[in-house]
Amino acid sequence: MDRKDVRILVVDDEPIMSDALKQNLSAEGYRVDTAANGAEAIELFDQAGHHLVLCDLMLPDMDGMGVLKHVKDTRPSTEVIMITGYGSVTRAVEATKAGAFYFVEKPFEFDQLHILIEKALERRALVTETENMRRQLSTRTEYFNIIGASKAMQNIYETIESVAKSDANILIVGESGTGKELIANAIHYNSHRAKKPFIKVNCAALPKELIESELFGHTKGAFTGAYADKDGLVQHAAGGSLLLDEITEMPIELQPKLLRVLQDRSYRKLGSEKTYAADFRLITSTNRMPADAIREGRLRDDLFYRISTITIHVPPLRERTEDIQLLAEHFLKTYARKYQRPITGISQAAYARLFAHSWPGNVRELQNVIERAVLLAKGNKIEPHDLPFDNGSLPGGGTQQVAWDVPPNMTLEEIEKFVIERTLQRTGGNKQAAANILGIYRPRLYSKIRKYKIDLNSLGSSS
Repeated sequence: MDRKDVRILVVDDEPIMSDALKQNLSAEGYRVDTAANGAEAIELFDQAGHHLVLCDLMLPDMDGMGVLKHVKDTRPSTEVIMITGYGSVTRAVEATKAGAFYFVEKPFEFDQLHILIEKALERRALVTETENMRRQLSTRTEYFNIIGASKAMQNIYETIESVAKSDANILIVGESGTGKELIANAIHYNSHRAKKPFIKVNCAALPKELIESELFGHTKGAFTGAYADKDGLVQHAAGGSLLLDEITEMPIELQPKLLRVLQDRSYRKLGSEKTYAADFRLITSTNRMPADAIREGRLRDDLFYRISTITIHVPPLRERTEDIQLLAEHFLKTYARKYQRPITGISQAAYARLFAHSWPGNVRELQNVIERAVLLAKGNKIEPHDLPFDNGSLPGGGTQQVAWDVPPNMTLEEIEKFVIERTLQRTGGNKQAAANILGIYRPRLYSKIRKYKIDLNSLGSSS
């Protein structure tokens, strides 16, 4: 922000001090207002919303702490520097604890004050930028092709923003189909390595006997069939990022070699004694819980600690059902355009089916379901019979047939409440059974019951 755009409020009952500060700061290019007491200061601040306040601790009508409190309560981003006379330093320290940026003791040098003002404005700019970013993230429904507005996804977006610019190793944990690769893409393309290669390796897809050669390369004659020198994927990723997908499927005997590369930042090709520098950012992913993989002997604990500087847990779709509508609409538009189909929406009854399904295949399953529905739909909307799990009953198993006629003009929240009530009705109020059918944990079901004020007594009551 240019100095001419910065508004500073000087609050001091000594005209000589007040005028001197205004003259000095105006000469530096700032816009300056002055107030001789606390009441005038509060009135001016409420009108103009200054970026910085210089406030004397002792005012004729009120304590400077009162002005500080009003400023911070009204506009927390405004920085306050307290001015104190001899003998009141202790109170000034209390003011910094209450939110003031710092304090200066009379008499002071203007050069000293200028440095403080610049630092205070720098902090204000940083805090404002962070808050703006947080606000943007909290309202985002799409981020680097990742779709989701739920709290869990907002937290992931914020984590990506925080860590992408670093070279910290990142482990992404989530069930198959949750979008781990999209998150890896977002990390790489939001980093300073974005213009360099992003190499992806599926550890489960490479033959056990070839994975070392694929990763690190080999020299001619290193093994039968090695007819020429070959660079490995680590070399291809130089300057960029390397994604090792399904890291827990990497042969356990190869894991110490990867660990050594991460520690020494160097490696050797198979069959060579020459050492090459390793310059890449490592991102790994797995659909197994790391603790289980370590216990089962699939992942070395020392490698886990090295690759998981930052761990991002991606929730399954059944734990972020509020994103189903966003995802369904996104896939609908994508495939309607791709196949040139005149599908304009999804009916409320079809949404009820989508909300009730437990989505074992997560986002990938939803994507396939919507693609299929777009191709098969006879009308301009997707209906329940266009969905592959429409069988007249709740998806998720069971033999009892339940009618699923959704009343018209229901909101999505009303549909979710309707689905939960019907499921509880079906299970005779057995919450554990209902949670199993809905594919959510029982505490989450309790939360939904409280949210929608569902009367369990009318549905039967069972644990």
